[in-house]
Amino acid sequence: MRHLGATIIGACDSGGVIALHGNLGTGKTTLVRGALESLGVSKGVRSPTYTLIEYYSFDPFSIAHFDLYRLAHAEELEYLGYRDYLNKATLCFIEWPEHAQDYLSDIDLDIFIDYDVDGRRVKLNAQGDWGNRIIESVNL
Repeated sequence: MRHLGATIIGACDSGGVIALHGNLGTGKTTLVRGALESLGVSKGVRSPTYTLIEYYSFDPFSIAHFDLYRLAHAEELEYLGYRDYLNKATLCFIEWPEHAQDYLSDIDLDIFIDYDVDGRRVKLNAQGDWGNRIIESVNL
């Protein structure tokens, strides 16, 4: 999962929105950790389960890591300033997007992670050109 995260970051040339789907323990946070580690973040990468968002500033784009597991209402994303992160200068990783399903309409790439006998099974589904470019670059 770390390698996949690093590969995805390597394929990104701008910000976008990536939704991470999967049960507890499937590797959503580990994927984000791999992405951040590939950019030099060596400590403190954890799921923002209680803070709901962690922000990491980089150049040419920053990363916003959302964990919506404890989100009570989708409208809470407004209070977090979610729309402020929707720009080409911010890559958003969103864990548990189904908790705000009716609110999230800007997803560029869905990543579905599930358990498999040999580890994990991953499916990528693009919602537009940006997502398609990532999938082509990752070449799973």
